[in-house]
This record gives sequence, structure tokens and C-alpha cells, in this order.
Amino acid sequence: MAHKRARGLGKHCSIAGGLACALDRAAELGCTALQFFSRNPRGWAARPLTDEEAELFRETRERHGLGAVTIHTNYLVNLAAVDPFVRERSIAAFHDELERAARLGADYLVVHPGSARGGTVAQGIAACATAIRRAADRLDLDGVTVLIENTAGQGDCIGRAFEQVAEILAGCEGDVPVGVCLDTAHTFAAGYELVSEAGFRRTMRTVRETVGLERVRVIHFNDSKAAFGSNVDRHWHIGEGAIGLEGLGRVARYRLLAHAALILETPVDADHSEAWNFARLEELAHGERRPVVQP
Repeated sequence: MAHKRARGLGKHCSIAGGLACALDRAAELGCTALQFFSRNPRGWAARPLTDEEAELFRETRERHGLGAVTIHTNYLVNLAAVDPFVRERSIAAFHDELERAARLGADYLVVHPGSARGGTVAQGIAACATAIRRAADRLDLDGVTVLIENTAGQGDCIGRAFEQVAEILAGCEGDVPVGVCLDTAHTFAAGYELVSEAGFRRTMRTVRETVGLERVRVIHFNDSKAAFGSNVDRHWHIGEGAIGLEGLGRVARYRLLAHAALILETPVDADHSEAWNFARLEELAHGERRPVVQP
């Protein structure tokens, strides 16, 4: 597709005011990539996407010259669900997410593998792969790649181990374009070290030998408020959490992940604006420092 561009730096942006407004917000901040929700992230019902909205989104993207555009799937979708009702509802919602991503011209659709509560991990992995194939069946994805996000491993969530993510990819192979979204906070909380040089290299070796570094297309670039190996998903400000600037800097500058877009999902508070975290991302990725004006 014509809009495929080199690596970008960005953040998850609000769609308040309309989908195209997320693009405006990203451009205003200085982003060259972004992530957003294409619908209410915490509700099953979604207002249909109009042709006018889709056209405006594509035109706005081209006007701003933005690179990788990623959509994050609704949080309620559970493709690993054992319960038949939740499973069918999740497949229908994910089908809608895929349709919307294709109509908007997005590059990637990120999805959490889901929870296998009531079943085994193996059952959850198989269910997730089957659900992705069913949701994408007979759809023209128009270049959209589904990215499986690794998880912190809270509760019955699958995807905490990269071996599990690799199994999901293998289950979709040949039917749906798939890749990986690597979340730094989830990786750390799941017990993969990023802080020391030796630990970082061990973690990257695991990623290479399981899912493949080349299949990591997006990195959710977050510090962790939760401790190493805690299995708790708590994103934090860049350099202010348990991973720290040194560990995150290794990820940002690792040449074998230089193709992947770096997307912030950090919180906003009185002392840390979106611009504050984005400036730290730029500094770690490119060694650039620019003044930050706090709100």
C-alpha cells in the first residue's frame, strides 16, 4: 500500500470529536505514527463507520504524512474465551474491528489474546487462533496485519510467554496476515528482563527464537509501575518506573527492532503530560532533546 512508511514514533491518541481528530492530535504533538480505538473500547455496541468518516480519515492521514497507523481492539473482546456466548460475541466484534481497520486504511490491528478461564492454556491458544481466522474469513483486509500483543500474565490471560504468542501466530499462518505487538511493561511484568544488558539480550534472544524479531511490527513503549515478574499490568511514565531509562533505551535503540513503530501508552497526570513522555521517547530513540511545556 502507498502509505507504508518507515518506523515512526507516536502514542495512543483520543478519538474525541471524531476519528480524524486522533490524527490531528498526533501531528500536533510531533508524532510520526499513532494508535487509537476505532470504537468505544469498553462497550459491545458500536456506531457504524460512515463512508464520509473513512474518507476524511484517509485524507487527514495523507495531509499530516503520518506513518504507521495502528488500531487497538476493544478491551471486551476475548478471542480465547471458552464460554460460547462470550466467544461468539467476541468474534463478531473482532470481525467489525477488522472491517473498520480496512476501511480506514490502517496498517495494524492490535489484539490481546484473551483469557482462557474455565479451560487450559492450550485450549485458549487454539481458540484464539481459530477465532481470528473466523473473524477474518472472506474479508478484504486491504493490507491490515493483525498483531498479537504479549501480556503481563494477569489471571487466566494467555500470551504471557512468547512461546504462547508464537503458537497463536502458527495457528493463523496462511489464512490471516499476523505479527506481534511487543509491550515493554507487559514483557517486564511477565518475567523477561530488560534492565541489565545481559537480561535484555536474553529476552531478545527469546523473542527471536519464538515469534521472530522481524515480526514485531509495533512496540508499546511503556515503563512499568509494577515489579519485575509480578504479572501485573501497570503502565508508567518513561524512566519513572521499574524498567527505567537505561532499560527502555536499549529497546528504543536495538537495531534488530528498528523497523517497529514505538507507541506510548503512558498515563497523564499533573507532572507528566503527553508531551513530557513523548519528549523522553524521542530522546531515547534518537538522542534528541527538546523543551517540554507542561500544561
